[in-house]
Amino acid sequence: MSDQPTDRPDVIARPPRIYGAALAIGLIADYFWPLAMVPGVTIQYWIGGALIVIGVVIASIAFRQFHLAGTNVPTPLPTTALVTGGIYRFSRNPIYVAMTAIYVGIAVAVDMVWILAMLAPVLVVMRYGVIAREEVYLDLKFGDEYRKFKRSTRRWV
Repeated sequence: MSDQPTDRPDVIARPPRIYGAALAIGLIADYFWPLAMVPGVTIQYWIGGALIVIGVVIASIAFRQFHLAGTNVPTPLPTTALVTGGIYRFSRNPIYVAMTAIYVGIAVAVDMVWILAMLAPVLVVMRYGVIAREEVYLDLKFGDEYRKFKRSTRRWV
C-alpha cells in the first residue's frame, strides 16, 4: 500500500498483550488491595468457566475462518483476504469479542474486582488504538468491499 510504510494495520500494540497487561495490572492491584466481587460464593467458577469456554469457541471459529480464507490472524502480518461470512456476519471483530469474554471469565472465576475494573480501559484502548486503526487499514486495502461489510455488520455484537 502506498499510504502506509508496510502492509499491516498501525495498531498501538498486539491485542493479546493489551488484555495481558490489564490482567497483570489487575492482579497487582488485587495483591495490594484485595476486593472480591461476591465473597463466599462458588457459582463464579461456573460463570467464569462458561465465559472462558464461550470465548475459546468463538475464537476457534474465527481463527478457522481466517485459515480457510488464507489470511493472517496476527496483527503485525498483512491481511490478504476480507472475511465476511460465518461468524463475521454477526461481528466484525469476533476475536476481540472472544478475548473480552475470556478476560471477563477470568475476572469472574478468580473473583477479582480489579481485573474486571481494568476492562473499561482495555475496551477504550482496543476501540481507538487497535480497531479504529485496523478499520483505516482495511478501508484503504479493500475499499468498497470493506465499506459494504462495515455498513452491514456491527463492530462488536
